[in-house]
Amino acid sequence: MQSTASSVQEYIAALPDERKKPVAEIRKVILKNLPEGFKEVMDGMIGYVVPHSLYPAGYHVNAAQALPFLGLASQKNYIALYHMGLYMDKKLLSWFKSEYPRHSKTKLAMGKCCIRFKKSAGIPFQLIGELVSRMSVDGYVIQYENSKK
Repeated sequence: MQSTASSVQEYIAALPDERKKPVAEIRKVILKNLPEGFKEVMDGMIGYVVPHSLYPAGYHVNAAQALPFLGLASQKNYIALYHMGLYMDKKLLSWFKSEYPRHSKTKLAMGKCCIRFKKSAGIPFQLIGELVSRMSVDGYVIQYENSKK
């Protein structure tokens, strides 16, 4: 579900009451653990990108867009965390899948890069923080460039 909010605060304020706190908490964990260089943006959802100042080529589908890294959104039936590094880095994906049961009693619901949280009680905040911290801007750009080849 795309939002027309122009700021993160506006996005969170417009969420249903039961989603405000968990989305705000995930955002807080992301900001605390996000490696230097990534930038928070609002583009239909809360996003974290490699800005053009660090990667002028931008996103290959739309070079005018900064290179997306993470997304955080409240969807109809769940909260979604999109981590593009999971899609590109098999070691990171394997690590995440093996660690998840140690941090949450809920079953892992996941697509290629989308982690879905249907209940806020099962969100593994500490694991999200560790996941976010595991990929630097430079490391992500290298992974991205390699994935295009």
